Amino acid sequence: MTNLTAQPRPSETPEAGRPNDSHQLARALGNRHLQMIAIGGAIGTGLFMGSGKTISLAGPSIVLVYAIIGAFLFFVMRAMGELLLSNLKYKSFRDIAEDVLGPWAGFFAGWTYWFCWIVIGVADLTAVTAYVSYWFPDLPRWIAATGLVLLLLVLNLVTVKLFGEIEFWFALIKIVAIVALIVVAIVMVAVGFVSPEGHQAAVSNLWSGGGFFPTGVGGFLAGFQIAFFAFLGIELVGTAAAETKDPTRTLPRAINAIPIRVGLFYICALAAIMAVTPWQLIDPAVSPFVSMFGLAGFGLAASAINFVVLTSAASSANSGIYSTSRMLYGLALDRQAHKKFGQLSKFSVPANGLLFSCCCLLPGLILLYTTDSIIAAFTLATTVASVLFIFVWGLIVASYLVYRRRNPEKHEASAYKMPAGVVMSWVVFAFFGVMIGILAMEPDTRMALAVTPVWFVALSIAYWVHLRRERGRENDDDDDRTPVAPEAVLVTD
Repeated sequence: MTNLTAQPRPSETPEAGRPNDSHQLARALGNRHLQMIAIGGAIGTGLFMGSGKTISLAGPSIVLVYAIIGAFLFFVMRAMGELLLSNLKYKSFRDIAEDVLGPWAGFFAGWTYWFCWIVIGVADLTAVTAYVSYWFPDLPRWIAATGLVLLLLVLNLVTVKLFGEIEFWFALIKIVAIVALIVVAIVMVAVGFVSPEGHQAAVSNLWSGGGFFPTGVGGFLAGFQIAFFAFLGIELVGTAAAETKDPTRTLPRAINAIPIRVGLFYICALAAIMAVTPWQLIDPAVSPFVSMFGLAGFGLAASAINFVVLTSAASSANSGIYSTSRMLYGLALDRQAHKKFGQLSKFSVPANGLLFSCCCLLPGLILLYTTDSIIAAFTLATTVASVLFIFVWGLIVASYLVYRRRNPEKHEASAYKMPAGVVMSWVVFAFFGVMIGILAMEPDTRMALAVTPVWFVALSIAYWVHLRRERGRENDDDDDRTPVAPEAVLVTD
C-alpha cells in the first residue's frame, strides 16, 4: 500500500486544490498601503476608548506600560518578519506554524486567529452603535451595525487594493488626530495655559502629582490589562504581506517603524494629555482626547473625536473581515476548512470567506439588546481576544525557535535577522506568562481567562474530527488504486 502521508502536503502541491499561478492572491498592495496597515494595527481603538481608564489606574507610569508592551511585541514581529521572508510562499504566520510546527499548529493558529477577529469584530459593532447614537440617538441599534458590515463587505469584495485604500485613510485620520493633540498640548504648555479649575499646563505634571508611580506597583500592573488591548492587530502587517508587491522591502520597513510609532502615537500622546491635565483629574469615563480639545476651546471637539473613534472602530472591523477571510483561504488550501473558502473571485479575493465571516459577525447584534453596558461587553470581548492573541503570538515565537534549530543556514543567510533571536524568544515567553498572571488579577479579565479554555476544547474536538476525515480519505484513495495483475509482471532471471 502506498504511504500517502509521505506525499507533499496540500500547501506544497498546486494539484491539491491550490490555485494555479494565474489565480492566486493578488500582490496589489503597495508600500504606502502596508505602512498605513502597520500604523493602523499599532494604533488600536483602545487608545481612544481606554486611555482615560489606563491613566486613572497607573498615572504617569502608563507611558512605561505602553513602552514595555510595544518593545516585547516588536520582537514578536521581528521573529515573524524573518520567518515570512525566509520563504516568500508563506501567506501568513498560519502557514509558518503549519510548515514548522506541524498541521496541528496551522489548524489551531488559523482557526484561533479567525475567532479572535470575529470576537473583536463583534465588539467593534457594539462600539460603532454607541458612536453613531451620539449623533442619531433615535436610530435603531441594528441599523448602524448591519450597515457597517454590509459596507465593508462590498468594499472588500471589489479588490484587495481597495482594502488598502480604506485602511490608508482610516489610519491617516488616526494620525491627524493624535498629531493635532500633541501639537495643541505643546502650545498649551508653552503659553502656560491655566484651566478653569486653576491647574496650569506643565511638563512637571508628569511627576508632581504623587510621583511617576503614584498608584504603586498594583496600579502599574493594572495598567497592562487595558493597554494590552490596544495592540491587538499589530501582526496584521504579516497577514497583508502575501498581497504586497515587494515584501522583501516593504515588510522590514513596516516592522522596523513599530518602535517609532509606539513612541509617537502612545507615549507622546499620553504624556501630552497628562502634561495639560494632571493625571488625577482625568475622568476615566470620558475620552481624554475630547477633554483636552475642549480645554483648548475647540467647541466641536466632542463631535470630532467621536468621528475619529468611529473610524477607528470601523478600521478594526475592516481589518477583521480582511484577515479572517485570508485565514479561511489558507485553511481551505490545506483542507482544514471547506474547499469553497479556497476559491477566489474574478477580483482575486476570497469572496466566500468574506461572506462567511460577515455572517458570523451579525449574531453579535444580540449583544446590543442583551446588555445595558456597551463598555462591559467590549471589555469582555477584547479580554477574550487578548488571551487568544497571546496564544497566536506564542505560536509565532515557538515557530521561530524551531526554525532556528532546523535551519541555521537560512538564519545565517537572512538579511532580516531577529535581534538576539533565541534569547529574546524566551524572554517574550516569560512576558506572556506574566501577562496571563496580570489578567487573572481582576474579576472581569479573570472571567475571560475562565471562558477561553472552552474554545481550545472545542477546537481540539474539531481537529480530531478533521484527522479522522483525512485518514478516511487516505484509505479511500488506497482502496481506489488498481492492483497490478500477477501476469502483467515481467519476471526476468
